[in-house]
Amino acid sequence: MSTIGSSPTDERWEVRLIDGTRWDDFAELVERNGGVLGGCWCKGHHATAEGISHHQVPGIDKRATKEELVRSGRAHAALVYDTHGVGQGWAKYGRHEELPLLAQNRLAYEKEPGTLPDWRIPCLSTDTRHRRVGIARVGLAGALALIAADGGGVVESTPEIVGGRVALGRFLFHQASVELFEEHGFARIRRLGTWAWLVRRTVAAAPQE
Repeated sequence: MSTIGSSPTDERWEVRLIDGTRWDDFAELVERNGGVLGGCWCKGHHATAEGISHHQVPGIDKRATKEELVRSGRAHAALVYDTHGVGQGWAKYGRHEELPLLAQNRLAYEKEPGTLPDWRIPCLSTDTRHRRVGIARVGLAGALALIAADGGGVVESTPEIVGGRVALGRFLFHQASVELFEEHGFARIRRLGTWAWLVRRTVAAAPQE
């Protein structure tokens, strides 16, 4: 199941799974935004066989590596399209084996590793010209729906609190907030830093058609 459909509260957007058939849509969105966060191509949470982030490998072609991961089914995300069929944001997700690295607050997380989740949602991204219109919210809901369609399970993320502080827009539109995750049924498990929390929820498997 790759098409999730429009948000139940906002018909401006449609969410679809990023795969080989939609690579060009994703690539155009990333290139439109300068490669995202200095050219990371949304790869920082993937790891090599040696456990090193792809983002930290000297001389790596980040675009080509990301494309290979997507086309081989080893990189997943819910891509948010507008009514013209143009991608305007995404929510990255994957099984913990696919996304073993937590770029933010990794040391604090590993002090109390506990039980590994089934899935992680490490980041979300929104086109710079389409912010504050609900794309992250739609993308997160779409990622959860895709996870449900793929059997569900325990999902975790490590966002930060934004209430009561001035948070950088650069952070808000690539990491989202604890409050947004709580709107989607996540609970705070433990604090990882001054503002960061580990949040989790269990997603039920979608009924099989």
